[in-house]
Amino acid sequence: MAILKKLFKQTFIYGLATVLPRALAIFLVPLYVLVLGKEQYGIYASYMAFLILGNVLLSYGMETAFFRFINKDDFQKEKVQSTALFSLTVTTLVFLTITLFLKTEIATFLNFKVEYITYGLFILGLDALMVIPFVWLRANEKPTRYAIIKIFNVCINLGFNLFFFLVLPFWAKDDVNSFWNSINLDEGKVAYVFISNLIASGITFLILMPLYFKMKLLFDLVIWKKMMKYALPVLIAGIAFSINEAFDKILLRYLLPSDIADAELGMYAACYKLGVFMTLFATAFRLGIEPFFFNHSNSENAKETYATITKYYTILGSFILLFVVVYLDFFKLVLIPDSSFWEALVIVPIILLANLCLGIYHNLSVWYKVTDRTKFGAYISVFGAIITLTLNFLLIPIISYKGSATATLAAYGSMMLVSYFLGRKYYKVPYDLKKIGFYLLLSIVFSVFSFYVFQGSIWKGTMLLTVFLGIIFVSEKKELQQLIKR
Repeated sequence: MAILKKLFKQTFIYGLATVLPRALAIFLVPLYVLVLGKEQYGIYASYMAFLILGNVLLSYGMETAFFRFINKDDFQKEKVQSTALFSLTVTTLVFLTITLFLKTEIATFLNFKVEYITYGLFILGLDALMVIPFVWLRANEKPTRYAIIKIFNVCINLGFNLFFFLVLPFWAKDDVNSFWNSINLDEGKVAYVFISNLIASGITFLILMPLYFKMKLLFDLVIWKKMMKYALPVLIAGIAFSINEAFDKILLRYLLPSDIADAELGMYAACYKLGVFMTLFATAFRLGIEPFFFNHSNSENAKETYATITKYYTILGSFILLFVVVYLDFFKLVLIPDSSFWEALVIVPIILLANLCLGIYHNLSVWYKVTDRTKFGAYISVFGAIITLTLNFLLIPIISYKGSATATLAAYGSMMLVSYFLGRKYYKVPYDLKKIGFYLLLSIVFSVFSFYVFQGSIWKGTMLLTVFLGIIFVSEKKELQQLIKR
């Protein structure tokens, strides 16, 4: 239990660094919905999907490799971190040189304005250059500094968004010949989102730049080859994961008729944001648990600890699923104030459940990470990506964004099950399947009743939520009391 308590403390610190910035960013969703409208919100969603894929490609698994090799006794930490930094710096600069030269061709191919492509390339480059500095802060147990910089980045982004959308129009209106009017966009205001992101990335990079001098740009070919061998399967898994996470937004824009594609995508992407509560929980938990998995893999009761962690994750995730579904009518008013977007609310329970399955998958993935079988992570993610692409291509022309939501659930659910069965063979963890399955199924059943049968009735949904919590308390009373006492 003492180990669990330490994990929860780490999760809280890194969770704060992840949840708080994203929570601040959530304030922008209502603003985007009201100012951009469905079409431009759709452009924004597809644009960000490409950035997600780009971030994975430019970091090429080096973050995970850094964590693995920094803890190996037969390697010097200084050589590992400097080699990783040198590798990412060189590849990023090469990428920027080539893509900026071809930006017009890229814009034509992807059907974006050239300036949007330019902003995106610089954002990708700056974010890639910050990967190792941020990993260094985590590896050297500097969570407070990590959290402050992450939060500051989002505050800058938030501040410039508010300026461009709320302040600039008033300043420009007062004097049509002013500088402010020259940068005020009557159409294509989605560009302000990209510019704000670029400014925030640039300032954050300057803050982290001193770490470049601290780590130094040295290169060890032997270490680099070993790191790349470990990282490449992670890269493949990352590409596949980005397909699972973001390609639905891309495919919706290109598979639907052009006259409705951006609007349909805008509704889907905005309602998808209501799954953010599950995503934040899963991300915070993963950031805390990944170093924990590696650091405690040799502990005497490691497998039992992993089993307990997964059970509690499922309990909390199941609660979040039911809670959001029960109070969905409240959340939609806060995050999506434009009722023209609400047509796509039907996808919210599906996306919540999909992200819960994804979180469970990340917990189950301990078996291939601590046994250095990262290739299986790639295999599983590729399997999920195939499901994502296949179902999206099949279902989008028929049922639009409902098909994308269904594909997401099918992919993450399949990945969860495949990882569990493979884990039993290579690193068997004694998961309490009866309780995990019971809590998950109970949450799903209650969510179905709340959303479809009770049609969003708050008091009936609250009753179901109360019953759910009561069952958990009775079933887990002894373990919860032990955890609190310690």
